[in-house]
Amino acid sequence: MGLGVFDALAKPPVAQKKVEKAPVDPKAEAAFREQAKKLLSGTELDKVLALENKERGIKADAMPVVNDLTFLRRVYCDLVGRVPTNDEAIAFEADKNPIKRDELIDQLIADDRFVDRWTVFYADMFRLRAQADGGGAALAWVHQAIADGMPHDEMSRRLITTNGKAGAAPEVAFVLGENADPMVLAGVTSQVFMGVRISCAQCHDHPFDVWTQENFYGFAAYFGKTQRIENQFTRTIYAKENERSTVLWPPEGKAKADERKPMKPSFPFDAVAVGETPEYIARLNSLRAKQKAEKDALLAKANVKATNVDDLLAGASENEQKAKGKKQDDSVTKEAKQDAKNLNIQAGLYTTSDWRNELANLVTSPRNRFFAKNLVNRVWADLVGRGIVDPIDDFSDNNPPSHPKTLDYIADEFVASGYDLKTLVRLIVSSQVYQRAHVYGLAEQEQQELEKSFLATPMRRMLSETLYDSIITAGHLFDVKHTPGKNMKTTWRLSQIVKAGTGRQGLALTAMKLEQKMAMNGPKTDEDEAAPGVDLEKGIELDFTKVLANAKKEESKVEVEEMRVMSKEEIEAERMRAQMQTQRRGVDYIDRYVKATFDDNPKFGSSLRMSSPAAPEHFLRVFGQTDREVLGESRDHAPNMRQALMMLNGLLTHEASRVGEFEAMHVVLAEQKNLDGAIKLAYREILTREPSADEIKEAKSIIGADKDPLDGMADFRWILLNCNEFRFLP
Repeated sequence: MGLGVFDALAKPPVAQKKVEKAPVDPKAEAAFREQAKKLLSGTELDKVLALENKERGIKADAMPVVNDLTFLRRVYCDLVGRVPTNDEAIAFEADKNPIKRDELIDQLIADDRFVDRWTVFYADMFRLRAQADGGGAALAWVHQAIADGMPHDEMSRRLITTNGKAGAAPEVAFVLGENADPMVLAGVTSQVFMGVRISCAQCHDHPFDVWTQENFYGFAAYFGKTQRIENQFTRTIYAKENERSTVLWPPEGKAKADERKPMKPSFPFDAVAVGETPEYIARLNSLRAKQKAEKDALLAKANVKATNVDDLLAGASENEQKAKGKKQDDSVTKEAKQDAKNLNIQAGLYTTSDWRNELANLVTSPRNRFFAKNLVNRVWADLVGRGIVDPIDDFSDNNPPSHPKTLDYIADEFVASGYDLKTLVRLIVSSQVYQRAHVYGLAEQEQQELEKSFLATPMRRMLSETLYDSIITAGHLFDVKHTPGKNMKTTWRLSQIVKAGTGRQGLALTAMKLEQKMAMNGPKTDEDEAAPGVDLEKGIELDFTKVLANAKKEESKVEVEEMRVMSKEEIEAERMRAQMQTQRRGVDYIDRYVKATFDDNPKFGSSLRMSSPAAPEHFLRVFGQTDREVLGESRDHAPNMRQALMMLNGLLTHEASRVGEFEAMHVVLAEQKNLDGAIKLAYREILTREPSADEIKEAKSIIGADKDPLDGMADFRWILLNCNEFRFLP
């Protein structure tokens, strides 16, 4: 068709125009001067990077900062996992505040979708799987932890140390996900939390690094007493501590059995000396001392007549607000509540691990530079497109960081912030480094040098979840967009019924797993039941609040599964359950086609709330989401034929292309008969930019090829959704 958007991956962004100073009040004038200074010299991060590039002898000029609409699209996709709507774009363009980019960043970080988007980041990093033991509860717990502003070191510490029952203690999914195997957990803990591949030293000294086999065994010994238990009667799975370690030294085959003794845990990673207190640690200590004083003050001022912890803290918060005449910081209140509730009545049920507590403290210590640098490097790579250490999980002497001083600076700021994810993300996306344009027209080697020096941003494909939600946003599919009853369709679908005499009528074909069942966000609708075929683009939507609520119910039962004696009634229930399974296997079914009528007016939920990983054939997996099984496996963003077929022929793209009566597009095209305006609206909704004159001309020829302008617009929107410019970040 010759449409211009097919000719290149993306249009070269235009540098931001200089903002003219207008009469403003003194505060706005000061803000303007600060922003102008920032545009000229960049943030402190930009200055550190520029100086390091100078020291490395890099003389090339940096690409300019992108224009407002390009920045808007990029930051929306990165922070909240979708493209902006046209209304959001109009509002941002209309805003004349010189610091509007910083304000937009703060607005997006405070958005609920920020929590959803970065839950996906952590789920990939921690390799959380909803289908694994306690996996759904773990995903919900991480989501809640991000929403509550839980520091990264605290989140990591709980994942490393927690024992308990799958689901009831959500954090234990990290240990159970590796079957509590100390050797596997050693490699996973080192690589996930510190970016160091020590697992290569499991069978022999590392061939390319400093780690010895003895280093590995000493590190694995921290998990040596941890055991995975599965109760055969209650189907309960949990982690507990044994008295004796299973990690023995020397390794099997290198000594006689009676010569092998339990290995003493040892931490092989260098750390900042205890006698030294770098400035970033002093800032962290000061921050946490302040936070502790605020929590203590809340508890001290609590009403002594309150009946529970929540009432005590609520009373303290209310009194504090009255005294100060302002709202108390919610994060402090939440943290105080959590600390108080940590006096858990079930503390004796699952023995805590002294060794794993020691390990967690060593791993998450601000003196362990690997810990902070690891997360900083992962977030940087996610947002900028390339890690300062690349690959991101291979910190070693043989793979040094390209910009060690820049990495040190960001890690220092991250630690000093109290390991706050939002502060880290804000630091990066506020910089010129993040906001720079792509480079075009240079030889490949020159382009790579600019991108390695972070003087230009590399092309990045959207995450599969971002692509999915962006199609929904651009196609107005988060809610129904057609008049009810206008798109009634009839179809035949295959159904199975129980053959007479082979079993009880209505026996379920399959039993949904409890964790999936409790994660479903409401019952199926008639529309869901009537929809034909296998849907490769929808999935089970998780209600994180319900998942955690059910986890707490499980936790409140207060029972030791391993030692519990089953009653006669429970034994009978177990026998009947086994009998039901046998009956189910003996049932015969008849295939029949059933006529179904349904309203073809679908709406889609966010992929950020889907049970993950998705099924192998699902849209998210086809576009790069991994199964989170293999340690170190990253998302594959390479294009393939399955992706092309799903975009060209998939239900999601088809429905997004159709013009609904409830859309602004229908008003502009069908009621106002404004074809030029409709074409511009399509570009702004799908590509977040204005079309050129040539693109408007081509669009008119495409839309005009159909008798019905609405059908022609559907064809044109389908083209825009399938172009490379839509799938790649600007």
